[in-house]
Amino acid sequence: MQSTDPVADFLTRIRNAINARHKRVDVPVSYLKREISKIFLEQKYISGFSEINADQHVTLRLTLRYADGVSAITGLRRVSKPGLRIYASKSKLPRVLNGLGIAIISTSKGLMTNKQAQLENVGGEVLCEVW
Repeated sequence: MQSTDPVADFLTRIRNAINARHKRVDVPVSYLKREISKIFLEQKYISGFSEINADQHVTLRLTLRYADGVSAITGLRRVSKPGLRIYASKSKLPRVLNGLGIAIISTSKGLMTNKQAQLENVGGEVLCEVW
């Protein structure tokens, strides 16, 4: 089934898996989801991810990270939506929980966190916030 907002579906699947205390979650693969997963892995929100080939469909399997039964991801929020795109200039990049969380920004130099975008001195579309 086609989703109008694949990123929102991706974040919802992760949120639902965390609420159900699952160790891993499978999502349909795309370039954007793979890049978001790389950022999650770099920021230590997940333990790992891999691509699974099953029945002519490629699936992205994320291994969620828990410490003493508490997930590393405590909140996910989609910011820019298909009906309302949210952009931030390099001087007005969002801060999530006063620097404790991250915002994933789609820039002309690729996907990166708000902290990386600030270092690279670029702005872009604010895809989501994670804390």
